[in-house]
Amino acid sequence: MPEKQKTIVLTGVTRGLGLAMAEGFIAAGHRVCGSARNASAIEGLRKRCPAPHRFDVVDVADDAQVGHWAKEVLADVGPPDLLVNNAALMNESALLWEVPPEEFERLMGVNVLGTFYVIRHFVPAMLKRGAGVIVNFSSGWGRSTSPEVAPYCATKWAIEGLTQSLSQELPEGMAAVAFNPGVINTDMLRTAYGDAAARYQTPDAWAKKTVPLLLGLSAKHNGEQVGA
Repeated sequence: MPEKQKTIVLTGVTRGLGLAMAEGFIAAGHRVCGSARNASAIEGLRKRCPAPHRFDVVDVADDAQVGHWAKEVLADVGPPDLLVNNAALMNESALLWEVPPEEFERLMGVNVLGTFYVIRHFVPAMLKRGAGVIVNFSSGWGRSTSPEVAPYCATKWAIEGLTQSLSQELPEGMAAVAFNPGVINTDMLRTAYGDAAARYQTPDAWAKKTVPLLLGLSAKHNGEQVGA
């Protein structure tokens, strides 16, 4: 067990990097409070990982749902030591002018508004305690661009700016970090890369290196752009 068990709030917890991180944090002896939209997958996590962990069905693009979730989590376990905004969507590869408006809107809703809503409802409790690290998942495409992924790039560039501004607003003792996870063989990568995604590392292999890195973040990393 670690010297101090940390409470970790994690979005997008039922698949890909989110699931791998949740399993890694739990294996390291920490408490995970996770959310995702998939009710059956959440139920499976509840059975596999009972209390003190908790998993809830939440659409992060819905402010009311996030607010209800945060209220319950904060009442149950208090403010998180580590808040990880991982939930995100990728657009189907397409020229920007051919992207359906509803698809672009959904990406903005989950990737950008979802991050804001989670921060809006959890960070005030962290501020009252005067401690905690907020990790907003960015991307290599939040620091560069490629054709046919303009909606995704736009959301991740937004995350970079949002995180930098947030880092300037936090008091000493807290940190906000934009995190580039790298290229991993996930459903999201397969949307963009197709079968070529299989050339890259699995989420489980990635999490073995990344979970200790995230747990090691502290106030001294405030405002940094971190990569796995």
